[in-house]
Amino acid sequence: MKNHEIIELVKREVVTAIGCTEPIAVALCTAKAVETLGCLPQKIEARLSANILKNAMGVGIPATGMTGLPIAIALGALVGKSEYGLEVLRDVTPEAVEEGKKYIDDGRVDVKLKNGECDILYIEIEVSDGEQTALAVISGSHTNFVRVERCGEPVTVGEGACSEAEAESDLPLTMRTVYDFCMTAPLEDIEFIMEAARLNKAAAEASFKGEYGHSLGRTILTGQRSAILGDGVFSRILAYTSGACDARMSGAMIPVMSNSGSGNQGISATMPVVVYAEEMKASHEQFVRALMLSHLTVIYIKQSLGRLSALCGCVVAATGSSCGLVHLMGGGYEEITYAVKNMIANLTGMICDGAKPSCAMKVTSGISTAVMSAMLAMEHRVVQSTEGIIDDDVDRSILNLTRIGREGMTQTDSLILDIMTHK
Repeated sequence: MKNHEIIELVKREVVTAIGCTEPIAVALCTAKAVETLGCLPQKIEARLSANILKNAMGVGIPATGMTGLPIAIALGALVGKSEYGLEVLRDVTPEAVEEGKKYIDDGRVDVKLKNGECDILYIEIEVSDGEQTALAVISGSHTNFVRVERCGEPVTVGEGACSEAEAESDLPLTMRTVYDFCMTAPLEDIEFIMEAARLNKAAAEASFKGEYGHSLGRTILTGQRSAILGDGVFSRILAYTSGACDARMSGAMIPVMSNSGSGNQGISATMPVVVYAEEMKASHEQFVRALMLSHLTVIYIKQSLGRLSALCGCVVAATGSSCGLVHLMGGGYEEITYAVKNMIANLTGMICDGAKPSCAMKVTSGISTAVMSAMLAMEHRVVQSTEGIIDDDVDRSILNLTRIGREGMTQTDSLILDIMTHK
């Protein structure tokens, strides 16, 4: 496995996004279908997998003050540009929002659960102007167009869209491979990861200036922290991570750097490393390598877990950040494997019940565990293979985690969606 292959993988998986990636991916698919039709449609029908529905029901849509899929779909049709990828709604204006509301009120948007078998991440948008139709389908990953048609005839997907081959080109990573790459790759080849630090820190700082979601980040930063959490690096890690999540889940028009199709995963893999590195005055090289280690660990674990599952993504992302923290604390590969095992022993089983403002609370739970796991690892304290699902081999432990999320929690996923849709 060559360095450039890993670098290309990271660049595909760590990308800028505005808004929660599930409704934004639906808006992206809508934009592509409308562009293919060539005019504003009279009718839009969205047929979606259950997990896309679950993750789009309660989350804010950027610059709208609204939640849910209909407005995301309407704006995807009205102002979306597929060339923007996960920033598809970058050009939203107040006038477009009002036009989108009218578009919805006129009954032009219909959202349905996809019938039959489909990928866990599946978006099918069919648009019609009364005479002609167009169809766009995303499957497998949030920007992976697998089918585009106009009046039943296939159309070339075009530039800027991920191909099926790219979406499925997971490299055979291991925890050792991840660590060795992050510690030995030429620094100039991996410094691009620092854009994640810039974007996600800016999102966190923007959240402190407004009312976003449950304002967890701002509460930690300015509330009773001196009496409860203290005024130190730990409280700032929690505040900056949850703050960026507050803003994103509330629909702030603020770009964040995502990881494996999730902005919250990108934030959680980034901010603990950023805050700790800055507080401890880490060298530039330590900072870059720790941040790359965090993000690549998340990518590695998501390879076997999948894009969407009933397991909350903060479990995976916080595991990555715990590895990054261990590196900044002076730990090596052994200590990093300990941190991974400690994380898996603690957080496995946290459910994902859709994207929403309270995701900031789960993110904070994950990150607090990441700090604790790193501290224990540095003391050579690790959950043993005699305990629960932990194996002596760190990669086997990771597979145990992802197997539970991918297979064991399938019924949990169905039950969650049933509860959410019958409230």
